[in-house]
Amino acid sequence: MSNATSAHTIRPQTIRADEAAHFGKLAADWWNPKGSSAMLHKLNPVRLGFIRDAIDAHFGSDSRGVKPLAGRRALDVGCGAGLLCEPLARLGASVTGVDAANENVAVARLHAEGAGLSIDYRCGDVGQLGLAGYDLVTSMEVIEHVADKAAFIGALEAALADGGLMILSTPNRTTRSRLLLVDGAEGLGMVPKGTHHWDDFITPVELHDLLDAAGLKMGNPMGIAWSVSRGLHLSDDLALNYIATVTRKD
Repeated sequence: MSNATSAHTIRPQTIRADEAAHFGKLAADWWNPKGSSAMLHKLNPVRLGFIRDAIDAHFGSDSRGVKPLAGRRALDVGCGAGLLCEPLARLGASVTGVDAANENVAVARLHAEGAGLSIDYRCGDVGQLGLAGYDLVTSMEVIEHVADKAAFIGALEAALADGGLMILSTPNRTTRSRLLLVDGAEGLGMVPKGTHHWDDFITPVELHDLLDAAGLKMGNPMGIAWSVSRGLHLSDDLALNYIATVTRKD
């Protein structure tokens, strides 16, 4: 599918209004590392480590360089208040962040301004914004919240430049993820109640098949696991959460 064609295709709505409202209510507290998004602040460095390694491997950048995305465009879909957009901007990218909640976009813009970062934040459905030509497309813990997963993947594909890199992360649908992420984390107040809907979690095989149908190829996923001694960390254990690179098929 070419960017020229797909970018102008009218795509199904993928936003769930109740999900957007849920996360919009958390906007003001998003940047508080001890607030309702504390788990995201713990998760972000783990994701960033994977993302940086993937960028260097895909684009052939120097792992010691501080601006591996200089001259490149990056899109973060479901960006919240900008926890990933800002690091991507510091890595040199020209960044666009898209979110379904106006409240998140407002907080993201204000925080980026305070940090002296120029980031293009937009509110809306990624499939209806006509975005295309991004060297890097990321979407972290988002696909489990959308109304139409196939349409969402199609919209991400449409935004990806030829030769570009996509990185996705999402919870796995396992007994352990239900016990720890839903019953445990939400039950203990570590994550706001209503954040996770276990039935909407997607397995690596299901994600692989969705990507394959969109002409995309999924790399070997890495798990994001948790232990008492190490906290959140990259692992071969995919049972809780996983992150993977995605590229166009050759």
